[in-house]
Amino acid sequence: MNPKIIAFAIEAHQKTNHLYDGHPYSVHLAMVVSYAYKYISCIPDSVHDLVISSCWLHDTIEDCRLTYNGIKEVAGQEVAEIVYAVSNEKGKNRSERANEKYYEGIRQTPWAKYVKLCDRIANIKYSKDINSNMLEVYKKEHAHFIKSIFDAEFAKKHYEPLINEMNLLLSSD
Repeated sequence: MNPKIIAFAIEAHQKTNHLYDGHPYSVHLAMVVSYAYKYISCIPDSVHDLVISSCWLHDTIEDCRLTYNGIKEVAGQEVAEIVYAVSNEKGKNRSERANEKYYEGIRQTPWAKYVKLCDRIANIKYSKDINSNMLEVYKKEHAHFIKSIFDAEFAKKHYEPLINEMNLLLSSD
């Protein structure tokens, strides 16, 4: 893993004063990366660095006003493609921001599904840990989220451990 990418991601969020529930945004980024490492056996060794870099940078377009080309310059085209794919669309509410075009980009971009699952698990875990109202939002969105990212056969074959963790977090009190 390239330490320059980690530093770049953290600095990008710091420059925009972007926080995660009042904490430095690196708290969220590190959580996402920790889930990526936890389930790294679900993806080929050859893409580990690509996926970990994408996890560190996953919110930089959406939250830090960086561009696809800016990410590409720092981390390469494959990472830029993943970061772009997992960046929400413009919209006035959650359903407009996470619309069909957004989900299509995730489905069509190699490894974006994995990065988005790690991000979602981190958000659910954090919401559960602090007893946030967002946990209910994630519960309501869960079936649609999973169905929008991939079909059940693909999910079971490739990402079942991640989905099982998400299901467990959403079902336990």
